[in-house]
Amino acid sequence: MPTCLITGAGRGLGLEFAKQYAAEGWRVVATCRRPETADALHAVEGQIEVHPLDVTDFARVEALGRRLREVPIDLLINNAGVYGPRLVRHDSVDYAAWAEVLRVNTMAPLKVSAVFLDHVRRGNHKMIVTTTSKMGSITDNTSGGAYLYRSSKAALNAVMRSLAIDLRDQRIAVVLLNPGWVRTDMGGPGAELDAFESVAGMRDVIAGLSFEDSGRFLNYDGTDVPW
Repeated sequence: MPTCLITGAGRGLGLEFAKQYAAEGWRVVATCRRPETADALHAVEGQIEVHPLDVTDFARVEALGRRLREVPIDLLINNAGVYGPRLVRHDSVDYAAWAEVLRVNTMAPLKVSAVFLDHVRRGNHKMIVTTTSKMGSITDNTSGGAYLYRSSKAALNAVMRSLAIDLRDQRIAVVLLNPGWVRTDMGGPGAELDAFESVAGMRDVIAGLSFEDSGRFLNYDGTDVPW
């Protein structure tokens, strides 16, 4: 039975990843900040376990790594993320809020990846997938704004691209996935996709990946996203 670890699984895309992988017979290790309020996650059927985790609490990340030290992980999905304050002008940035967005979206995925690297190394699939955003594409930015979120995802893309290079000799694949514009709390009710469609697409992409794909930035439909 393959095992995946999913951060930010209490709602949205993380919850949908947990549902779909559990339904496919995977062992799912799901983390979220407040398990006591994650009723939908606890209702997921299958081989699933839920662990409390705030990905910005690096001591807790390390503690969870130790608690799960005997568990090989085939697929690590860095999904937890935040948008931060919206409609921020260049002359009215909340820099403390910006730092928090960077900590959640950029620093935490690398910390989680580092802590669970040995678990992934011992898995069969040896894959780290991080959900990012097309808004982190510098090439695609033609509308401006969204300074906090765009910069955090652009930085995340750079971090994971470097990690892919650094882990080549260990044959661990590191891939970035854009889920598309999804109807979640972050994406809003007017988004193009529902969570099921987005995650089903990303799962198809993941299933078709090999080590040779490490370092790529892909859309949920498998097409490449410009950096």
